[in-house]
Amino acid sequence: MVLDSFRLDGRVALVTGGNRGIGQALATALAQAGADVALLGRGDPGGTVARVAALGRRTLVVHTDLATATPNELADAVATVTANLGGLDILVNNAGTIRRADAADHSPDDWDAVLRVNLDAVFHLSRAAGRHMLPRGAGKIINIASMLSFQGGIRVPSYTAAKHAVVGLTRALANEWAARGVNVNAIAPGYIATDNTAPLRADVDRERAIRERIPAGRWGDPDDLTGAAVFLASDAARYVHGAVLPVDGGWLAR
Repeated sequence: MVLDSFRLDGRVALVTGGNRGIGQALATALAQAGADVALLGRGDPGGTVARVAALGRRTLVVHTDLATATPNELADAVATVTANLGGLDILVNNAGTIRRADAADHSPDDWDAVLRVNLDAVFHLSRAAGRHMLPRGAGKIINIASMLSFQGGIRVPSYTAAKHAVVGLTRALANEWAARGVNVNAIAPGYIATDNTAPLRADVDRERAIRERIPAGRWGDPDDLTGAAVFLASDAARYVHGAVLPVDGGWLAR
C-alpha cells in the first residue's frame, strides 16, 4: 500500500533546534510517523520530549550550541545519537538564527554568527551524518531553506546569503550521494508564524503587506510543514534528490 511507504517505524531522526516552532512541529510529526527522535540544540526541548514520548517513541537530548560547536564536536554529537539510539536514518537541519540590520550597518560579528548556525553547522552535521549513512547505502537529509533562498529580502543580508547557500549545498550533496542511496533535499518555508518572524508580525504595516501578498491569505503555521518533512524522510521520496520544496501558501507563484 502506498501509505505504508510514508511510515518511519524503526528509524532514528535527529532534529536540530527542536525545542519550539518549526523544529518542534517536525520532530513531533516524525515521531507520529514512527521514528525515534534525537533533539540537538542549546535550548530546553522538554516540551518536545514530552510530545515524542507520549507517542511511545524514544527520545534523546544532545545539548550542543551550534553557534560555538566545532566540526569535531558536531561529529561527536552525531556519534552520540548513533551510539544511544542505534543508528541515524534522518537528519533535519532546522536550527537557524537571524540578525536584522541595514546592510551598511550589519556587523561582522552578526554576519559570522548567522553563517555559523545557518550554514556551517548544516554542512558539518550533514558530513557527519553522511559518513554514517553512506556505508549503509541509505539515509535522508532534510535542510530547512527559506523564501530568502530565492529572494533578497530586506535588512537580512547574512540570513539571505546563508539560505541561498543551503540550497546550493543541498544540490551539491545530492549530486554526490544520490547514487549511494542517501537523499538530500530541502524545504523552503514561506512566512511562518515563529519567533524569527515575530518582529515582522509586530509591524502592522509590514505584516499586512506580507499577508496580502500570500495567495493563501494567511501566515503559515509550523504544522503546515510537517507533511513535506515526513514525505522527504520516507521511502515515498526515494527518487527525490536535490529538490527544494516550497511550503509557502503560494508566495512564489505570485
